[in-house]
Amino acid sequence: MSDTALDITGWTCPAPLRDRPRVVMGHGGGGALSAELVQHLFAPAFGGDVLAQLGDSAAVSLGGVRLAFSTDSYVVRPLFFPGGCIGDLAVNGTVNDLAMSGARAAYLSCGFILEEGVEMSVVARVAEAMGAAARAAGVEVATGDTKVVEAGHGDGIYLNTAGIGIIPDGVDLRPQRVVPGDVVIVSGEIGLHGVAIMSVREGLEFGVDIRSDCADLGGLVRSMLAVTPDLHVLRDPTRGGLAASLNEIAAASGTGVVIQESRVPVPAAVANACAILGLDPLYVANEGKLVAFVPREHADAVLDAMRAHPLGRHATVIGEAVDAHPGLVVARTALGGTRVVDLPIGEQLPRIC
Repeated sequence: MSDTALDITGWTCPAPLRDRPRVVMGHGGGGALSAELVQHLFAPAFGGDVLAQLGDSAAVSLGGVRLAFSTDSYVVRPLFFPGGCIGDLAVNGTVNDLAMSGARAAYLSCGFILEEGVEMSVVARVAEAMGAAARAAGVEVATGDTKVVEAGHGDGIYLNTAGIGIIPDGVDLRPQRVVPGDVVIVSGEIGLHGVAIMSVREGLEFGVDIRSDCADLGGLVRSMLAVTPDLHVLRDPTRGGLAASLNEIAAASGTGVVIQESRVPVPAAVANACAILGLDPLYVANEGKLVAFVPREHADAVLDAMRAHPLGRHATVIGEAVDAHPGLVVARTALGGTRVVDLPIGEQLPRIC
């Protein structure tokens, strides 16, 4: 760690009291506060059966075609970080949300919210990164919008992207399909994105180069679906990390989830950084990983296909869905004990995407 002192004067509590009359940072953390905001404020205001799915993307039928439709906003600080920037993060994040429905992304929209005074060269770098990421993912940025806010009312650049893609016939990915006995597979090492952001934001050094795992997961998903379209659910564990995704799936499916803590692939650099910072890697954000619930009879073939893909070479079986403790996630520790892996209240690391 460097000798640079941490400036904590602007920090806010990511896990405040639940009953608050005003929005707090934890409402954007992908945990329990975010879920309450959506379920008790937005969902009743908007209504609709499609919104009630509450997936990474919405699966809709239009003109006889099954489409996946998703939108996301990006407020990451800093704009540039080891392994990427807000531009390729926005493209890959939306492409990945569509991929979690089994869809191949086709078109994206892009909204730039710029702060007065931001350098044009910075805007150009972000736009070029977005273009390069879109071309690599095989998608087109087809429409967009630009707004400017007064100096001091933004953080340089905020982005919003939305995307659409076609869901192949026979693919039905949703947590309600999870059943006891399903095998839980994670595609690779977790925690890299969140730790990479924190290291540059706070000027921390951990003795090794920790880079974000920001990547387009579409190709990996297509490799998995080529083995069998009968995958039950996919999620990319971004805000709230792997723990949040597992809890959301357990709650929606009404099954319990048991994971073997020693099997969860946590790179040594992330484990050491989390130990120093007092963080749990299960709750740290990822931007290039997925977790899959796969029928047991297909698990070995799907795992082999994942390991044959560059983004899945460290894919690992970490647990299973069970009848016991429906809606809860439990981790079995290396010492033979168990612990409940709760849905996080707020967010360990705000502004990471």
